[in-house]
Amino acid sequence: METVDDDFMDSFTPPLLSDSLQMAMEVENEKSNPPCFSCIFDNQNGGRSFSDESYLVSGSLKRVLLRLDPSPNDYEEPAIEMFGFQWVTESALVESCGLLFGLLRQQIYKLEDLIETNSSDFGQAANLHSEAANIRRLCIDFLHYVKVFIFRYLEPPKMENDGVLSPYEELEGQFPSVLVEELHSLTLHTGHLRELPSSVLAAFTIQHQAKVRPSEALTNHHYPCNCIKELWILLIQLLDFRNKGPQTGCFWSLVNKNLKSTFERPSSSESMSGFQTTQCNDPLSFSLWIVTHLASLYQYDRNGNLEEKKQKESNWKFVEELLKNSFGAQTGVLEEQLRMHLQCCLTLCRFWDWNLSVVTILWDYYSKNLNSCFTVPWLGLKGLASISKTSLSMLELVKSCCCEQQIPALYKSSNSYLIFLSILARMMKEEAVNSGVHPWKQIKGRIYSKFHRKRMQELTEVGLQNFFNLFLLLAIIAETEDIVSRVLDLLDFLTPSLVSPSQRALIWRGHFAFLLIYVEKNMDISVLAEKLSNAFRVKAKEFLVTKNDYTQKQNLWTLLSTYIDGVQEVFETSCYLSLSEEKLLNDGFTMLLPACRGAELSMVLNFLQVVIARLRSAHKRVSQGLQPGNADSNAQLPLVAKEHHLAVASALWRNFFPYLKSQRMSQTPPSPQLADTAAGFALLALDIPSKALSDLQPQPVLSMMQLFGWDDMVCPHLVSRYLSHLIQNSALCEAFSTMGFTSYEALTVRSWFRCVLQMFIDQPSGTLAKTDAERAVEKAYMEQLTEMTRLIFKLKEVESILSKARVEEPVLKQDPKNALIQFIKAVGKTYSGLQTLPEKSAMVLKALEYLGDVLKYVKPYLKAKGPPEGLQLAYWIIGCLVKFWAPILATSKAQQLLFRIIDCLLLPHSVLQQDKELPGALLSAIQESLHLYLQGLSFICCQSQAQGAYLNQLLGSIVQQYFGRFLPSSPTALGAGQHPMLIALCSSITVPQALRLRKTTLQVINENYLQFKGSAPPPRLASVLAFILEVLQRTQTSELCDIELVLPAVLKCMVFVNELQVKKISTVIVQHMVEGCQARSRGEHATQLTSVFRQFIQDYTAVYDHRVFSILETVAVLDQTLVTSLIPTLTQSLKDSEYKQGLGRNAAQREAYKRLLTHLSEAGQNEIQRLENEAS
Repeated sequence: METVDDDFMDSFTPPLLSDSLQMAMEVENEKSNPPCFSCIFDNQNGGRSFSDESYLVSGSLKRVLLRLDPSPNDYEEPAIEMFGFQWVTESALVESCGLLFGLLRQQIYKLEDLIETNSSDFGQAANLHSEAANIRRLCIDFLHYVKVFIFRYLEPPKMENDGVLSPYEELEGQFPSVLVEELHSLTLHTGHLRELPSSVLAAFTIQHQAKVRPSEALTNHHYPCNCIKELWILLIQLLDFRNKGPQTGCFWSLVNKNLKSTFERPSSSESMSGFQTTQCNDPLSFSLWIVTHLASLYQYDRNGNLEEKKQKESNWKFVEELLKNSFGAQTGVLEEQLRMHLQCCLTLCRFWDWNLSVVTILWDYYSKNLNSCFTVPWLGLKGLASISKTSLSMLELVKSCCCEQQIPALYKSSNSYLIFLSILARMMKEEAVNSGVHPWKQIKGRIYSKFHRKRMQELTEVGLQNFFNLFLLLAIIAETEDIVSRVLDLLDFLTPSLVSPSQRALIWRGHFAFLLIYVEKNMDISVLAEKLSNAFRVKAKEFLVTKNDYTQKQNLWTLLSTYIDGVQEVFETSCYLSLSEEKLLNDGFTMLLPACRGAELSMVLNFLQVVIARLRSAHKRVSQGLQPGNADSNAQLPLVAKEHHLAVASALWRNFFPYLKSQRMSQTPPSPQLADTAAGFALLALDIPSKALSDLQPQPVLSMMQLFGWDDMVCPHLVSRYLSHLIQNSALCEAFSTMGFTSYEALTVRSWFRCVLQMFIDQPSGTLAKTDAERAVEKAYMEQLTEMTRLIFKLKEVESILSKARVEEPVLKQDPKNALIQFIKAVGKTYSGLQTLPEKSAMVLKALEYLGDVLKYVKPYLKAKGPPEGLQLAYWIIGCLVKFWAPILATSKAQQLLFRIIDCLLLPHSVLQQDKELPGALLSAIQESLHLYLQGLSFICCQSQAQGAYLNQLLGSIVQQYFGRFLPSSPTALGAGQHPMLIALCSSITVPQALRLRKTTLQVINENYLQFKGSAPPPRLASVLAFILEVLQRTQTSELCDIELVLPAVLKCMVFVNELQVKKISTVIVQHMVEGCQARSRGEHATQLTSVFRQFIQDYTAVYDHRVFSILETVAVLDQTLVTSLIPTLTQSLKDSEYKQGLGRNAAQREAYKRLLTHLSEAGQNEIQRLENEAS
């Protein structure tokens, strides 16, 4: 016993005095409960993994190992209660050792009886559980007392001088042997752990984990609960502590010994030991799994706290043996198992230092299997190998191997090769940090030696992907330039003719991934960039000259698009574009752009926009003096960066802009990207003007606006989108202001005019239904125009005009057409509100600047005679100009424009040819808007002095040309408001304007539509009269021109035309004129009216006396005074008629005359009497 004790105690020598002192100071004031195994977590004390009563947290094992009092605050009283009895603390175990252990066994028997009860009654089960817990506490308290007693009171036997011992001393001398005997009996009673029933043993052992599912290896632990986990930790700490002595192996040596036995399959004749009750089907996976989880337990200190920085004991040697078995050529381990094995290795890298042998073992395997896809069939698509589609995704994949990852998720997200790369990265990075010496030099030769010409030529596309993944990772964590140089040399081993298009694209993506690493490490990229750009130039030329070979074209585009994506990623990644990025923008693009179509061109233009935006952003930051990173950055960066920015700008202007410029005159709607890119170049010219092409100098911004924004020949789709990018750019406005260019806003408004007027310019003029693509383009253009309109209304000049005209805010939200009309009205209203001649003269010039050559904008509609929407829009907008800008067009500076509008839109040669029918769409557009032109022109006729006669002639010509064209064949089809001249005459316009238009219209009607050929009436007489009547009724006035120009003809119609409808309309017209004269209190109108009737009597009484008298009877009902004043004329006409007839008095004629006179009151009676007196 003494020998055993000595050996045991020798291994318990405290390693550090400070640990003993620390534990000695951890004395609590209150009595503590004895430690025990518990599954309860301590969520209050920092979220520990173990409860306060656990052996780890309580420091129980730690105190034993340091030979300290197991419980310094307990058992200080003279007496102690155990198993319901009082005992003397200092002597109970010596005096009653057998009795106490007997009471202990009784409690254990009770506990076993309770387990056998196994009641299904929940209430009874709760009571049993409570009773069992109490029994367990009694047992724990006793055993804890035994531990304390041994520490405090166990002394070596002392011999007195006379050799006589007291009874207690005799018992004390026998106590160690008795205690050992009792403890041995107790273990025989309870048995070893391996002898427990299998249902209980499973919780304590790792048998139940003998079948490990690879996908759950790292989430499936070897302990079912916390108390078992604590037991493992205690075992590790105890064995490793005892290993400091000469006779005990460390924890790992014992584990390895037991795990090696799982590889030994017993023969059928051999019986398995009681412990090894389950045969392990996959001992390799099981061993790696258990080693990984056990290694994680080394993170816990003796107090149960995690110490991730703690130096862990390594078991790499055993893992190496396992990996050799796993990755050996003859083992045939599946990919799903390899992933699990490498997950375990990667996890172990977190706990143990780097191991070159492990890397070598793994690399030997993967270097021979680079062409493998490393897939797991049952994972479906997730298990398939994938080729990175972009250089950035390729790099991101590799970078994910270099950073902390959720290792359990790697089973499905990464194949075994990528997990190997993660292991390689972690080991190299940690070793470089820990030792200060980069391990790359140690493994460099091992990696390079696996690649030679034959091996490179054997690589498939998947193999190349794996090749790049390896060297990208190495370039990230090791000597970048050396590695990239070696990669380029190795790729030169490939035979160009044997490299497929997809492999070539992958190689280019790999090159760009290396470029991204250079950029992230702030390394100059010129050498690698030139190599790539030269290859791009060759392929771009092939793409240009390849015409009919579709497959070849597609293969080349795959490669070229890879280059474009790669360059874009470089520019997006580079912080200051100071690393020779301009080398990537060579003249290959001058050959590529002309050969691109559709989606290809869109891709290139999108790329170009990104590059321009990145250049402008970087240039702005450098110009503002920003430094990269921290304050210690290279002070020369701004100067160096600006030089590179100038080089990038020069490459963009030289290799991209000429194509862009050549496309601005395209007749078909260009892609939106063309306008976006042009706007980008305009802003680039603003930021870096010196590098713009020579033909744009000396003011490249102004030249860009003239080329793409203000040129009337550029497609409106391009102009509207281009200007929408620039209208509100304050820097651009400031630049024009600085250079003294004041027409910036006016020319932009002019372009807006054109864009709105030409919104239908690309629509077919026929009646074919629009395709979905055409409708989509139209919708997109309308949306773009709406946005442009919103921005135009924010220009200072426009805001000023709208403010002076008091235009309401909702106008800004209208569609472009209505918004343009509101702006036209606002300009006209603003002009009318000006007082001084200089102000008005300046406003006229500004208005004409807004318009530009407006007729040029609408000529495409006129030439194509469609589409109908375009013609209607053009005629309506220009009609609004004529009406609302009439005061402006009346000025000498603007009259020439007015004459051109009339000649081009209203009186072209085709209209003057009466025998030639006008196209329906054109006629409809004129009919809809003609009233606007008539109203505006009539106002101008009233205002203009110098050109008054000519303007009146033009107005008459317009009325003459279109009155008959829009006059229906019958009055019933006239309809209210259908005839444009009726709308013009009946609208609210100024009195002089209305009179001028009314007189001109009636004059034309009288001269051309109311003239009889002999007694034959003119055609469509009823419709003409109905038009006149409609004017009289809607205006509710009768003017002198009506009486002068219309009444004689109407009276003539009443005499010569027997058609009932004509008579009825004529009678109503006469009624309106007579009543209108009465409403004006006679005067000049009455005189004119009397004159017309007098002439009518003189002309027609001799032949048509009865009709004349009948008409006058009708008039007498309306105005007796008027007819009374005509009695002398009537009597004289009667006598003249009789005289001419030479037959004396005409009784019938006189009788008819008398009937008229009977309606004229006293004056009529007097005239009858006088006629009768003459007869007698």
